[in-house]
Amino acid sequence: MTLHLGDTAPDFKAETTEGPISFHDWVGDSWAILFSHPKDYTPVCTTELGCVARLMPEFESRGVKVMGLSVDSLANHEGWSKDIARTQSCELNFPIVADHDKKVSRAYGMIHPKADDNYTVRTVFIIDPKKQIRLMLTYPMATGRNFDEILRVVDSLQRTTEHKIATPADWQPGEDVIVVTSVSDADARKMFPEGVRSETPYLRYVQDPASTGKGKKTRAA
Repeated sequence: MTLHLGDTAPDFKAETTEGPISFHDWVGDSWAILFSHPKDYTPVCTTELGCVARLMPEFESRGVKVMGLSVDSLANHEGWSKDIARTQSCELNFPIVADHDKKVSRAYGMIHPKADDNYTVRTVFIIDPKKQIRLMLTYPMATGRNFDEILRVVDSLQRTTEHKIATPADWQPGEDVIVVTSVSDADARKMFPEGVRSETPYLRYVQDPASTGKGKKTRAA
C-alpha cells in the first residue's frame, strides 16, 4: 500500500505494551506520532526509544500522543523494555505495537520491498486530529532519528494548520514565519496587526503567532 501526505492514516486494532488499542480511537482528538522499528533488541532503536521516553513531556505539552511499532511479539517487547530502561536510564512511557503478523507494517508501507520482510522501514508518521497523515519521514537502518527535528516539525504543523502561515528553512519556534501567498497584503495587515515585513511581494514575514498570544503556546515557543 502506498500512502501519501493528506491520506487518512489506516485504522487498525492491535496489542500493545499498554493493552489492546483501536488506533483511531486511541488518537482521538489529538495529534499523534507512529514510528516503526525493524525488530526488538536492535541497538539504534534501543537508543531511539529511550530518547522518545525522555522527550515525552515535550510531546505531551504539544498535545501529541506517541506510539512505536515493531514486528516482534508482546513478550519480546516486554523483555526489550527492560534493556531500554537499564541502558537508557528511563522507563518506556508510551505504547509499542506488537505487529508480529505484520498487518500494520504492510498497511503503512513499512516493509521494505527489497529486504527481508522481518525488517520494517524506519519511518515516522505524524498524524493530525482528523487522522490525516501530515508527515512521513524515513531513515536508513544505521542512522538514528533526530527527535528534536520531529518536535520542530510538530510545532510547524500545528502553527501552519491554525494560521495562514508557512515556516521558512531552519525555522525554530519563536522566530518569524511567512504569510502564505493566498493572503492579500490588505488581509495580511488585518490578520497580523503586529506588522508585516515584506522582502518581496511573495515573501512576507510576521511574528510567530505563538509568541504574540494568537497561537497555541508550546513549551518550546
